[in-house]
Amino acid sequence: MTENEECTMKQFMIEQAKPQDAALLLDYTRAIGGETDNLSFGAEDIHIHVEEKAKQLAEQENSRDTVLFIARANGEIIGDASLNRLPRRMNHRGEFGIAVRKAWWGCGVASALMQEILKFAEANGFEQLNLEVRSDNTRAIRLYEKFGFQKLCTFPAFFKINGQDIDFDLMTLFLLGVSALHPDHQG
Repeated sequence: MTENEECTMKQFMIEQAKPQDAALLLDYTRAIGGETDNLSFGAEDIHIHVEEKAKQLAEQENSRDTVLFIARANGEIIGDASLNRLPRRMNHRGEFGIAVRKAWWGCGVASALMQEILKFAEANGFEQLNLEVRSDNTRAIRLYEKFGFQKLCTFPAFFKINGQDIDFDLMTLFLLGVSALHPDHQG
């Protein structure tokens, strides 16, 4: 069975993470940290407690500045995407991050999460989204380019994993017309 045939059999849903998702989200984060070296953390780097994570998620529920969307299949979290507005003079910009369980790569989960992030960004007056991606992560780079992100530069030795320097590309997406759509936005 090909990757695309397997994907058509898999169904998932996207929703905003809620405080009651905290324990599942931490389990997912530990699992994803152990599946790939594309992330800024490994499975061993997750030290937050369920109560603290639930509090963070509760604070985000009605925020216009930060959001966490999760992809869920069969009661399990299989992907997440976050957007966090930067402070003060940079508050027109947001830092974007996304991760998907390896078994779900190529199944449209990342694209669906990206669409939710872009809707949230546009509805809440973000003008620019920024991300960092491993320079050799061509699958992710293709996804970001599909949605209009452009490479700004390469940051050499952004990570060091097992003594090896790993370069990252810094990418940005300009959301056109946001200020005109949201006259109350303080850009």
